[in-house]
Order: sequence, then C-alpha cells, then structure tokens
Amino acid sequence: RYIGQALEEGTKNSKHPVLIDKYLQGKECEVDAVCDGEEVLIPGVMEHIERAGVHSGDSMAMYPALNLTDDEIRTIVDYATSLGLGLRIRGLMNVQFVILREGGKSKVYVLEVNPRGSRTVPFISKVTSVPLVRIAIKVMLGQSLKQQGYHGGLWKKQKLVAIKAPVFSMSKLVGVDTYLGPEMKSTGEVMGIDHTFPGALVKSLLASGMMLPPEGAILISVADRDKPEALPIIKKLSTLPYEMYATEGTAAMLTGAGIRVNLIPKKLHEGHPNVVDVIQDGTVDAVINTITGGRAPLADGFQIRRAAAEKRTPCFTSLDTARVAVDALVGDSQTYDVSPLNEYLSRRDKDR
Repeated sequence: RYIGQALEEGTKNSKHPVLIDKYLQGKECEVDAVCDGEEVLIPGVMEHIERAGVHSGDSMAMYPALNLTDDEIRTIVDYATSLGLGLRIRGLMNVQFVILREGGKSKVYVLEVNPRGSRTVPFISKVTSVPLVRIAIKVMLGQSLKQQGYHGGLWKKQKLVAIKAPVFSMSKLVGVDTYLGPEMKSTGEVMGIDHTFPGALVKSLLASGMMLPPEGAILISVADRDKPEALPIIKKLSTLPYEMYATEGTAAMLTGAGIRVNLIPKKLHEGHPNVVDVIQDGTVDAVINTITGGRAPLADGFQIRRAAAEKRTPCFTSLDTARVAVDALVGDSQTYDVSPLNEYLSRRDKDR
C-alpha cells in the first residue's frame, strides 16, 4: 500500500519519484584522473581487495589491477573519459566502479563520480610518477594536458606492485564498532610497494598493524551466511602452527571439517573464559568476526570487536581481508625486497 501510494504520487509529481536500489556484491575498483575539457588522463586503475560494501577509504587497494580483464579495464577507461568530458570537469576527479561477474560475463557499473581530489591521489601519483596535483592545478589555471606534455587515456602500466592499506584508531575511539561497512572509519593509510604482489602485501600488512604472526592462536566467530566462504581460509590457516578458538556455531563447522578447535562461549554470562577473556588476556593473537543480522547478535559481536580494538589485536571483519592476511603467511609469501622509493622509481624508469 505504501509503495502503491508513493508510485501514484510519483506519477503526479516528478519531484517525488520512487528510487529502488539494488546491492551488487561485486569487485570494486577506482581511478583518479585529470580532465582538461578535451582529454582525460588516467594514471592507473586501482583494484580493491575487499568487495563492494566496504567504504573505499577502509579497503585495501592495489595497483596495477591484477585481476581485471583487458575488456574490463578498457570499459573503465572509456566510462571515466566520457564522464570527465560530459561533466565538463577541469581538474581532478575520482570514479568508483563495481564489476559484476555472472555466467562468464562481466558488467561494469559506475558507483559514484567525485569531481575533486581523493585520498588515493598521493598513492597513485607516487607509484606512477604522474604528479596529479601539479597537473590538475595547471589545468585549472588554463594549461591543457597537451601543453604540459601529457595526453589522454590510460598511462603505461608500471613494472611494480603497490598496495594501499587503511590504518584505524579504534582503540582511541571509545564505543565505535570496528566492523567494515559503507561508513568510513579509517584515520590514515600506508603503502607497500614491491616487485611482486606478495611482497607488497606483506609490507602493507606490517605497516598497518594487520600482519599475522607466523604462529599463534586465533578466535573465529563468523555469521552463518559466511561459513562456507570462511572454511577454506581457516583450513589454510590450520596448516600452520595455529591454535583455533571459536564460538559454538563456527566451532561445529570446524569440527565437522576435521579441524581441531577450542569451543569458547560467545555470551559473556555463559562462563569463563569467554570471547572477551581470550582477547584481553592475550590468549589469541588475532580475531576473525563477521557480523550477523539482529540486535542481539550484533551486540555480542560488538563486544568481541571492541575487546580486540582496545587490546590492539588484529580483527578482520571482512573475509577478503582475512584471506590475504592468511595468504601472506603461506609458503615463501614473506619474501620481499627492501629499497627506498626512489630506487623503485629509478629501476622502473630504466625499464621504460
């Protein structure tokens, strides 16, 4: 009845249309660009590690986009160029995309366009040597890209890998829930750069305080809908010298999969040690906790996440983040090169 009345009112008055949103659980990526009214320069495409639903400021982003097809990248460049020219932007712009892949086909959606600089401008400028701010200022003062020695389109992909990782101040923000969602909660970011993805990943995790120790213990409490996706991650972690602690539902899943686990009460009144105890006393070195619907389950998870924040224990509320953190421990993933930024850039310039 409510929708019926709204639709009827919408047909009478165009100022009150009915907007229907659909959430697409796809891969998110973004570009920073400079438009001078005639051309759009795109230094590179950044791919998010966390899928859509996590604010771009709270997600890990990598350059170059290692998991996008050539067609997807061409579409992103085409859309960004059309938007910049169509909106008559003079200066910086940021465009965020969601890629939905179904049945062997992919479709690129524009999530949002911001006619301004974004937090990733310093990141993409450093790893591509395209001084976006300087170029944009000159564009706004009337100097075209061509006059500055640049051209429109996608800048040449560099022979390095860089990952931007968020940094949080949750231990200082009392009462703030730490789960990652559409609201931005990070207060800074770091960059890991190397010649390989594993090397750049380890550096970014170390710098952001999210690197797991090579051995230890972990507390796992995941929502029912996330259990099938979480199991392969936990199985990989169980091949390492890790002790598993889990709440009832998650513990049953792990036991059924043949993984040894310690059952820990989730509700604080159900005895000791409970989920907060094992975090506060340092029994566990990390936490994987995904949120469930409903007020009571959300409140229980909040106690876990707040305890981890106050203890400064890595807490993963996105399985995508947990996956790469576990991958960083397996095999020779922790092999990385240590060089100053200018040395990476000089090596790259010689390759060009």
